[in-house]
Amino acid sequence: MSPRLRWVAMVLLGAVMLGTVGLSLGYWYGGRGVTPPTEDQARAMAAQLLPGAAPVNSGRVGQGSRWGVHLAADDLGSGQAFFSYDDGDDCGLSEQLRRNAGTQGWQGLGRVPGYLCDGWRAERDGLTVTLDYSASGTELTIAPAAPGTFIASTVAGTFAGAAAGAALFGWVARRRRPVPLLVCTLVTVGLLPGAALTWAALVRGRVTEPVWPAWPALAPLLVPLWLVLLLLGVYAFPRWQSGRDPSSRVTAVVVTVACGLTPLVMMAALILMFLRAQPFR
Repeated sequence: MSPRLRWVAMVLLGAVMLGTVGLSLGYWYGGRGVTPPTEDQARAMAAQLLPGAAPVNSGRVGQGSRWGVHLAADDLGSGQAFFSYDDGDDCGLSEQLRRNAGTQGWQGLGRVPGYLCDGWRAERDGLTVTLDYSASGTELTIAPAAPGTFIASTVAGTFAGAAAGAALFGWVARRRRPVPLLVCTLVTVGLLPGAALTWAALVRGRVTEPVWPAWPALAPLLVPLWLVLLLLGVYAFPRWQSGRDPSSRVTAVVVTVACGLTPLVMMAALILMFLRAQPFR
């Protein structure tokens, strides 16, 4: 790989990795200060939007959680109310919600692709309602709407993290070998588990599902991993500087150990996520 191409690859990698961290921080900061609905308010809205439709069951408005991390009451994604319905396959509730939302002053009415039928999402008075058709049934969700500064904060956090990552990795890429590969490998392996879970949450495309809890949920795994990687870097770098070991050998050791740690960390993360999702946990 040519030096120019290697520098570009390092810059892009730094922008993606630290940009993901910045996105998570921006999401958390921008999503603070929302007001969740009360139980009476949620039931009244459900009855107004779907009059005559009796929910099969409805959950109480409670503290939300993601990946085992409890959200604060004023965090975006917390304090949601769920109403389940038996709508069959005639999509009657979908048409009913679309019609009533339009006459009752709900704004931003948008279609939500569903399993058998398309649902709808709308916003009013700081709350959003979402009618979703999935393989498990028909569900109406009432949750806080994103604050006005949410998008700006998320975008600003993403660009700030990407700029910092690009600048840092670009500076490292100009150092003598094997410093770029050493730093690139250690930072990438250290951030990969949290970044992977963040990207997996973003693929779902739902703005009310927070992505930042991936990092505190993985903290029991990431902190020991970062300590191991730090010790590995402290061990490898002086040996390269002293010239006693060929740089290629040090690089090979670093890459081999780091690449070996990646699947182990990801497997442990998946096991931890599964255990925390169980009712008895």
